[in-house]
Amino acid sequence: MKSVYLIPLGVFFGFVFSTKSTNAQTLDLASCMKMADTANLQVRNAQLDIEFNQKQRGAYLAARLPQLNFTADYKYNAKIPGQVIPAEMFGGPAGTFTTVQFGVPIVLSNTVQLTQVLFNSQVNYGLAALAVNSEIVETQKQMTIQDVRYQVANTYFLIQGIIKQLDFIDSNLVNTKALIKNMESMVQQGLVIQTEADKLKINELTLANTKASLLATKDQLESLMKIYIGYPKDAIISFEADKLVENTILVDQSESNFLALKMVESQKKMNEEEKKGIKMGYLPNLSFYAAYNYNVNIKPEDNFRKGIDGAFLGLRLDWNLFDGLEKYHKAKMNALNKEKIVNQYDLLNQQLEMAVDNNRKQIEVKAGALSITKEQLQLAESIHKNAVLKFKQGMSSSNDLILAENGLQQAQTNVVATYIQLRQAELEYLKSIGNIK
Repeated sequence: MKSVYLIPLGVFFGFVFSTKSTNAQTLDLASCMKMADTANLQVRNAQLDIEFNQKQRGAYLAARLPQLNFTADYKYNAKIPGQVIPAEMFGGPAGTFTTVQFGVPIVLSNTVQLTQVLFNSQVNYGLAALAVNSEIVETQKQMTIQDVRYQVANTYFLIQGIIKQLDFIDSNLVNTKALIKNMESMVQQGLVIQTEADKLKINELTLANTKASLLATKDQLESLMKIYIGYPKDAIISFEADKLVENTILVDQSESNFLALKMVESQKKMNEEEKKGIKMGYLPNLSFYAAYNYNVNIKPEDNFRKGIDGAFLGLRLDWNLFDGLEKYHKAKMNALNKEKIVNQYDLLNQQLEMAVDNNRKQIEVKAGALSITKEQLQLAESIHKNAVLKFKQGMSSSNDLILAENGLQQAQTNVVATYIQLRQAELEYLKSIGNIK
């Protein structure tokens, strides 16, 4: 299966977003998926598989049409072969034999032959198998589309996490720089020592380093998205913001399309066609043929030339009366394979039901977790605001301020991480029911 670009939650400590260009095309999730449905190379290859199957059907149908062949043969007999016959045929004594030569040195032969298959069991089986295979490749295409949409949506929401984390980091940098400036003024006045200011500078450097490292991650995700949706790699791309709310991508939960089960159902049909094909193998094949032949016999030394033509019609019956029990053993293998497919269908059905139920529960858990982390963020912002105020009033130390800043950054990261977890849980649910739109 195709790989999915996932990022551990720990890296959300540094999600950032680069400055947008006014020339960048802004895309939402629906636009990205629509572009991927037509431009993604995996989807295009799946469509080519469908077209390939159609061409295969045309090749099988061609076997039902008449076949016309022409052959030409030039033969020079350097020594005309002889044949032993009874001598009495030419007045010789009985019981003796003589050697005679028939033919001329040069023979030109031209033949046109027409062949028409009247009945061929394997051709009929091949057409039936291709009809089932057309269902299989169509289902494979739909599965590919769902996989690609999953990859696109997952990457889209990871980028959204980076964008939101940037807002937090930029805000933290502004606040930290303002505090450092205020702290340096206090150092000059002798109110605090330089170490207190250096503690805040460490926080500033950490934020700046995180921003730089995650900018590279964002570039990687955008490059990956361009591959998924067939976007020019040198073009600037940007994305519409996704609000931190619950269940926004669960549009229609009632419609289920279990593609994996459809695939197994098609395998059942193929197994049945194979069974029919094995039985049809006991029948003979019948074909009609007709030919016209024209030979030119030449003997240069006598200036002899003679053209002789001929034509014939015929029916050809090919019947394998005993194949060493090959078809018998194939039928046994087919029966065993049918049992395996039935077991596979039952197991897959149970697994899908469990996956759908678990994914639905995960959505509820992650939605609740997002609400909690958003509330925690509000509390952390309030605590940080009070810590800054007390620090400016000289009522608390820089350690208390840094502790409040770290708590705020952790709360911000938790919100972004939980947002991503919720979106991924929603995607897993939609993927399990085959309904990513």
